[in-house]
Amino acid sequence: MNRCHIHSKTLGKHSYDCRRPDCPIKISSNEQNRGGKLRPALVILQLPVQYDDWLICMVSSQIDQRIPDFDEVITPSDSDFIQSGLKLPSVIRISRLAIVEKNTLLGKVGQIDPERLSLIRQRLSDWLKVT
Repeated sequence: MNRCHIHSKTLGKHSYDCRRPDCPIKISSNEQNRGGKLRPALVILQLPVQYDDWLICMVSSQIDQRIPDFDEVITPSDSDFIQSGLKLPSVIRISRLAIVEKNTLLGKVGQIDPERLSLIRQRLSDWLKVT
């Protein structure tokens, strides 16, 4: 079983099976050129290369930035909102992707339902097939 390790000074060391579609590490802190401010990001998958790089989607509380029928909105009325670890209704911006090194992912904030992750991956896959 292939396992990845996410290290954090405050969360300790965690080990997850990242090849499973229901991998529990879904929303992670991502520090991206914003003056050190932690930003949530949805971890989609580990890239199949020798380096420890990850494909992520940005997460924003700016719901008005969503692309209808593409980006995914998560609100307090959703069954997986509490376990997501998000504090505000948010948009998972499938349209805002990044490849980051493992050390950029500072720790697990929460997780989303496997069905929601599958839907996001399917939308991303469909978009890439058309593009």
